Amino acid sequence: MWRSRPLASQILVAVLGILFVTVAAGALLYVKLAGQTLDTQYGQRALGIANTVAQNPAVRDALARHDPDHVIQAAAEQVRRASGASYVVVTDRSGLRYSHPNPALIGKRIEEPVAALDGQGHLGIDNGSLGRSANGRAPVPGPDGGIAGQVSVGILEEQVTSELVSDIPWVILYSGLALALGVAASWLLAHRIKRATFGLEVSEIASLLQEREAMLHGIREGMVGLDRHGRVEVINDEARRLLAIPTSARGRELRELVPPGRLRDLLTAPAADDEVVLTDEFLLVVNKMPVVLSGQDAGSVITLRDRTEMEGLVRELHAVTGLTTALRAQEHEFANRLHVLSGLLGLGEVEEAGRYLAEVAHGPAAQATDLRARFSPPELAALLSAKVAIAAERDVRLEVDAHSRLDLSTVDPGTLVTVLGNLIDNAVEAVAGQRGERTVHVLVGTRGPDVRVVVSDTGPGIPADVLQEIFVDGYSTKSPRPGMRRGLGLALVYRLVRRSGGSISVRGSDGARFEVLLPNSPAGAAVLEPVESA
Repeated sequence: MWRSRPLASQILVAVLGILFVTVAAGALLYVKLAGQTLDTQYGQRALGIANTVAQNPAVRDALARHDPDHVIQAAAEQVRRASGASYVVVTDRSGLRYSHPNPALIGKRIEEPVAALDGQGHLGIDNGSLGRSANGRAPVPGPDGGIAGQVSVGILEEQVTSELVSDIPWVILYSGLALALGVAASWLLAHRIKRATFGLEVSEIASLLQEREAMLHGIREGMVGLDRHGRVEVINDEARRLLAIPTSARGRELRELVPPGRLRDLLTAPAADDEVVLTDEFLLVVNKMPVVLSGQDAGSVITLRDRTEMEGLVRELHAVTGLTTALRAQEHEFANRLHVLSGLLGLGEVEEAGRYLAEVAHGPAAQATDLRARFSPPELAALLSAKVAIAAERDVRLEVDAHSRLDLSTVDPGTLVTVLGNLIDNAVEAVAGQRGERTVHVLVGTRGPDVRVVVSDTGPGIPADVLQEIFVDGYSTKSPRPGMRRGLGLALVYRLVRRSGGSISVRGSDGARFEVLLPNSPAGAAVLEPVESA
């Protein structure tokens, strides 16, 4: 039942309980301390009266003569009535009473010893015949300089209690004010907490936290939440994986967690909309959106999507589509050739048909066989054969240098095919559709222990001022192509070459020329060597 109550009620009841206990304890402590203080004050007052009586010459002389005229009783009663004391009792050294409010006790001895025989005043609480009282005792000097007796003055507890009772209304008033302030403060606190938690109760907040944690770590996208100062507030496991961020990321800035580069620039930018970033391991799509609550900057949210596999499949699909188109075109071309051959034979032109067959035999099929014989990795030969067909479909002549040869090497065939394929695609894109010569030249071979790949074209070339930017992921001078993200091919090439420990050089004048060296024993990092003249 307690947990089901609203948060404001829980806070109010808890604060009121604490205040009630605190005020009650304070009131009891005040009563106790005030009682002790009043006992001390009244004891001092009683001692002062006792000293006054003890120094009275009439009392001293009467006590020395054993008071035959009953002077002491009259003097003591006069002082008692004038001072408001409950009793004034004068005794000799043996404790024999010479004065008392109750005349019947005069001449009788007191029950306790005479305390003032040591010549000092004494304070205390006396449980005498008249009741509990604050007591002060003073010695009465004798004619010979000794102690002749004592004066005991008491103020009954009723007087002390009555004064203490007179303070109770003030104690109650103070306690009431404290409780009222506590109620007001607890209500304001509950209201503020309610507003800060958007009216949610504790159980609802706990449920939302559990749902947030489940959703945050259950989605396949990376998510990073930043505060308004750019520090990490929340981060899920997928974001840690994609960004290679350690577990101790909360409270730190992304500049401290992500190495310099385009990825860090995007993550620390004010906003990002489907920006593509190529890292050493992943192809990421980055989105960053600011969060505004009640018109105030509350930070930002970053989402990361891993498009590595999908982008690879899209590129493979695009290549397959191009190859299919090229094969379809070749199918029509072969059908036309068969019709020509059939017509020649039908006309009886046997010699002309033989010549035509010889010419056809040296076409694409012969070229594919030649490529397979010159290149040991079959993937490389298949790639070059397909690219020749695709380039021809786009009215581009792809020439494989006659000196190109490659035996089986220790270089990863996948890396070699990806590098060469992307370079050829960029070269074909550069020359396709332009006027004049549209040629792409490819050379694949070795230089010492390294595999050498050279791709050049007759396109417009690369301006000198962007030679250092063409390998940055996302940089492209071409118009977008449906289903494909621009600015990734050369970035992917550079990343693979770097991971293999090779080098890549670029020449941008008189058409583009890329030269890549891939070592058989990968080590170190890629070297970028932009060259403006060969």
